[in-house]
Amino acid sequence: MYTKFGRVKPARYLFDEMPVRNEASWNTMMSGLVRVGLYEEAVDFFRKMCDLGIKTSSFVIASLVTACGRSGSMLSEGVQVHGFVAKSGFLSDVFVGTAILHLYGVYGLVSCSRKVFEEMPDRNVVSWTSLMVGYSDKGEPEEVIGIYKGMRVEGVEFNEHSMSLVISSCGLLKDESLGHQIIGHVIKSGLKSKLAVENSLVSMFGNLGNIDYAKYIFDHMSERDTISWNSIAAAYAQNGHCEESFWVFHLMRHFHDEVNSTTVSTLLSVLDHVDHQKWGSGIHGLVIKMGFDSVVCVCNTLLRMYSGAGRSEEAELVFKEMPAKDLISWNSLMACFVEDGRSVDALGLLCSMIRTGKSVSYVSFTSALAACFSLELLDKGRILHGLVVVTGLFDNQIIGNALVSMYGKIGEMSEARRVLLQMPRRDEVAWNALIGGYAEHEDPNKALTAFRTMRAEGVPANYITMVSVLGSCLMPGVLLEHGKPLHAYIVSAGFESDVHVKNSLITMYAKCGDLSSSQDLFNRLDDRNVITWNAMLAANAHHGHGEEVLKLVSKMRSFGLNLDEFSFTEGLSAAAKLAVLEEGQQLHGLAVKLGFEQDCFILNAAADMYNKCGEIGEVVKMLPPSINRSLPSWNILISAYGRHGYFEKVCETFHEMLEMGIKPGHVTFVSLLIACSHGGLVDQGLAYYDMITRDFGIKPAIEHCVCVIDLLGRSGRLAEAETFISKMPVKPNDLVWRSLLGSCKIHGDLDRGRKAAEHLTKLEPEDDSVYVLSSNMFATTGRWEDVESVRKEMDLKNIKKKQACSWVKLKDKVSTFGIGDRTHPQTLEIYAKLEDIKKLIKESGYVPDTSQALQDTDEEQKEHSLWNHSERLALAYALMSTPEGSTVRIFKNLRICGDCHSVYKFVSRVTGRRIVLRDQYRFHHFESGVCSCKDYW
Repeated sequence: MYTKFGRVKPARYLFDEMPVRNEASWNTMMSGLVRVGLYEEAVDFFRKMCDLGIKTSSFVIASLVTACGRSGSMLSEGVQVHGFVAKSGFLSDVFVGTAILHLYGVYGLVSCSRKVFEEMPDRNVVSWTSLMVGYSDKGEPEEVIGIYKGMRVEGVEFNEHSMSLVISSCGLLKDESLGHQIIGHVIKSGLKSKLAVENSLVSMFGNLGNIDYAKYIFDHMSERDTISWNSIAAAYAQNGHCEESFWVFHLMRHFHDEVNSTTVSTLLSVLDHVDHQKWGSGIHGLVIKMGFDSVVCVCNTLLRMYSGAGRSEEAELVFKEMPAKDLISWNSLMACFVEDGRSVDALGLLCSMIRTGKSVSYVSFTSALAACFSLELLDKGRILHGLVVVTGLFDNQIIGNALVSMYGKIGEMSEARRVLLQMPRRDEVAWNALIGGYAEHEDPNKALTAFRTMRAEGVPANYITMVSVLGSCLMPGVLLEHGKPLHAYIVSAGFESDVHVKNSLITMYAKCGDLSSSQDLFNRLDDRNVITWNAMLAANAHHGHGEEVLKLVSKMRSFGLNLDEFSFTEGLSAAAKLAVLEEGQQLHGLAVKLGFEQDCFILNAAADMYNKCGEIGEVVKMLPPSINRSLPSWNILISAYGRHGYFEKVCETFHEMLEMGIKPGHVTFVSLLIACSHGGLVDQGLAYYDMITRDFGIKPAIEHCVCVIDLLGRSGRLAEAETFISKMPVKPNDLVWRSLLGSCKIHGDLDRGRKAAEHLTKLEPEDDSVYVLSSNMFATTGRWEDVESVRKEMDLKNIKKKQACSWVKLKDKVSTFGIGDRTHPQTLEIYAKLEDIKKLIKESGYVPDTSQALQDTDEEQKEHSLWNHSERLALAYALMSTPEGSTVRIFKNLRICGDCHSVYKFVSRVTGRRIVLRDQYRFHHFESGVCSCKDYW
């Protein structure tokens, strides 16, 4: 009596005082201990029974085994009881056998459960269901369905628990056809009105994406429990219906009193996006209010929510305040750190786990390896590789794939290939990682060799494989040898219908120089999505067709497509290159309207657009404050100040960035050195170059070296420039010799100029700039015979000089001018205005510098030639077409000549107008007779 009411102490007292105890007494007492949860005492009691030779019943044995499972920490005791059962012959009892297979399932030892199950002479529906539970808890729905089929073959009747497990497994497998078959079985078996079955059906349809079916079943349920409400909320959540999930939560609190940890975990699971963080913070508050902040699974969901929204600081705070943490907690925070770029913190977390003796799984190492996807963390990655081997996890497929990915991302391709070949099993993920590594480092031959080996080993390729292989063929010269044969294989293998592969084909043809084929592929597509349009935007951008990019963006909008961050970034970049401020402003305004104002990529692209359109004030105004500024934003600001001639600001900004703890990168130093070169800050520029390796461990690239040569060359230190070239850490390319040749032209150094021209001709024999620069160098020093010789050589090789042109944009119309252009409808007015300008500035002291006229003619003819320059025609047109006092904006495709620069200064003074000229390299702001470049450009 006492044991039935849970009063074990009086029961034990009576038992101990009994003068005579029979088998029933012992069995009743032990059952009582199990009933009240005193599992260890029950096992000790059972041992005493065995020592005294007391016989036990199968019922008592079954309850004892169940106790070992419920405790969660008594597997070894359970195994001992199993041994007793095997010796005593109790295994033939269906209840005992079922209890033992359930015990192994509870501890995740499903192979042991299966063995017990197969040895049982008799099995009932509970036995089959217990085996299902083990595989279901282990996350193996395919095995559950296999057991279901076995039950049907043997004619075993289903109960609501077995059927609900089958239905849930079908949902996890997302097998709609099987789902409909099972529904037919549910109806036939008469279980459709059972609560557990209805709950599982709601869950299954949610997993299958059939929200209407899930809602129909929920609405027609005669009875609902907490699981019912959680299932419909989860169905909405899994399919991205965030507001509907919250509406269900509202109704649940109104009509159903109980809200459990699963409920709040379900709601938190849909809030892992920055747009939902207001709701997420609210639910977090509710979690604390309801006391669920001590529930580990709820806290883990909070970690994932903040991680998905990129809020690693909040996730870290949740983690620190958790009273208990499991392996999922540690792994979730580590993954959060990796996703938020906090690689060092992620590795530190792994160290803490190892140091404090926490269990470390393959998931932990996978996240840690993902943190080492940069060259500076290669040594840490190698250490992790060693730990993986030591802990016996190297044979894990996911670990092997992560190692190949890590080495591939860093560029250690020989190591990536070695790891792949050592893997006991190489799946498509491993091969894709290797091929992707070769593609990322532009090695098409090895990428295609890996692809062929993959096929030879019988590993099936998928769309990711094809995208990776195509990604390795993105350079001129490989289209015929690799690109087109690969396209043929894609068609024959049936991958051409995949949208990702189509987009990659468009990109491949464009990068290989065949834009027309990209356009043909695009035109033949019926199902163009935003990604397809973006591929075409990128293709045109790659070929410098900025106007076409803007037209495509306009078409996307007219077709009702929502522009994404890539579309806006490409559009803004095109507007920047074309220097079309109005179109750039419209795109930026649309991005803000659609909620992209905080997107870092669009923000930086918009800032770059304003920079290249001459609106330096807008750049400064729109970038985040220095405390929140990312490295790309700092780079844009440094570049903007340099491009507009604010060289002191460049240096101030760089040092402010360092004070904020931001480590400069490759682009930072390129912008910094260009600014020093254009500002004549030679010693300061050389000091910055020394900092690249000494202070920041960055290997100087060819771009940095070109900047130093330009820095020295512009200032006339040509001998030092030549010495620097001979000691460069990288092989000189065409940019190096072109820069030196340009400097030799400025300073009239014919000997060094000829040497530079020879090197440049060997590297780029068809490049017009070598001939133009050489000709100009000879012309400025009066070597007219050499000028004629260069021009004859150009004619002989059919090399055409790139023609200078300047343009002015007024409202939505662009007026373009070439040298001596007379095609404009207002030509007469333009030349008349030009004469007025000439007269005005000569009265103000202007004297033409005829050395800038590169023809062997008399002085008068040279002056006439200078006044035919495209930038002067554009200036005359702009002055006569814009209101008095307004800023004049002019653009030129080449460097402004020295005499035109002087004209612009005089015009800005005599007219009182501010003139902004953007040439090939920078902006010149002319105001009151002074230029922002301080006559050094």
